[in-house]
Amino acid sequence: MDEQEFLNEYTAKRKQTDSVKWDNLKAMFGTDDLLPLWVADMDFKAPKAVREALQKRIDYGVFGYSLTPDDYYDHYFKWQKERYGIELHRDWLRFGTGVVNSLNTLVKLLTKKGDSVMILQPVYYPFKRVVDNNERKLVVSDLKNEAGKYSLDFDDIKQKIEQEHVKLMIFCSPHNPVGRVWSEEELTELLELCRKKQVLVIVDEIHHDLLVGKRPFVSALSIKDGHYRDNLIVVDAPSKTFNLASLMNSHVIIPNPQMRMRYDRLVSRLESPAGSMLGKIAGSAAYRAGATWLENVLTIVRKNYHYVKTELEKAFPKVQIAPLEGTYLMWIDLSQVVSPAELETFIKQKAHLAVDFGDWFGEAGKGHIRLNLATTPENIVKATDQLISALREKQS
Repeated sequence: MDEQEFLNEYTAKRKQTDSVKWDNLKAMFGTDDLLPLWVADMDFKAPKAVREALQKRIDYGVFGYSLTPDDYYDHYFKWQKERYGIELHRDWLRFGTGVVNSLNTLVKLLTKKGDSVMILQPVYYPFKRVVDNNERKLVVSDLKNEAGKYSLDFDDIKQKIEQEHVKLMIFCSPHNPVGRVWSEEELTELLELCRKKQVLVIVDEIHHDLLVGKRPFVSALSIKDGHYRDNLIVVDAPSKTFNLASLMNSHVIIPNPQMRMRYDRLVSRLESPAGSMLGKIAGSAAYRAGATWLENVLTIVRKNYHYVKTELEKAFPKVQIAPLEGTYLMWIDLSQVVSPAELETFIKQKAHLAVDFGDWFGEAGKGHIRLNLATTPENIVKATDQLISALREKQS
């Protein structure tokens, strides 16, 4: 299937479908006259195999209490092994309704009120919320930013771990919003530091299938043949990969048996739901037969990225765009052409775009916007034209 055939078959018109991204603009941005490139879901239908599996279950007509299908483990484990060399075991895997919900539970599990929890900003803003909402002490280490190229500031991380007596780190791999796919060397150094300093690590790998650049994904579970598994928990889901967020199904991978027992006791007390039946049916079908669909999506994301990058940098060389290695989210520094104080007003009222604003991701994100590229080239061309025209008008 070529790109146009894919777009013809899978593009979804999402207005007036109760889409948060398309139908919640007035509540979120104050106006609905915006082109939405914010919420991290796709404007594409899920793979055909997913829809067929769901339809088969719906036609069956019974939605009572259900077990996780055996083939879910088979298809998910095969996907992870063949693509990334990740060895998983059935007894490691627990299910949740979403990664953020699981992060909230894990912060309760691994820390006490007042304990210090570190995040590396700019980062997905629910990381901060799950720390604050559970009355833990937030410790922030900013990523190094060299002209849009981000890296880990190991000196700062080490210093703050020691000074603040950090108990837990929540780490994003690949990184949302800056688009980094961390190297094996970077991951090894970080995990070794946390092991030595007795800092537990939660790694959010939800974007790990969305590889846009050339760098391969390496799971924290695989570093040094699993050397750090006892010190970490990994969360991921099929939701970002296959556009299944509303089906409420995610993974919590806990190799450490003592942590698993503690987790099971806590989840039992909280009466937390372990995912959804339809979510598992969809996920199983996606891991079984969604690879070609995913490659088509990534081809479009790459094309969209290069279009925005080429046109925006040509028109305004002072704009800095982070190299996109992973995710379908583009991180753009507009601080040299629009003052951070007026950026939000400018983007909404002049460019007529709905985006994620950089300061949502922490102080280190000020002056940036995050664009969702998982949409049609037509939308991306329109959004780029609107942004460039607004910038030109501002400078005239």
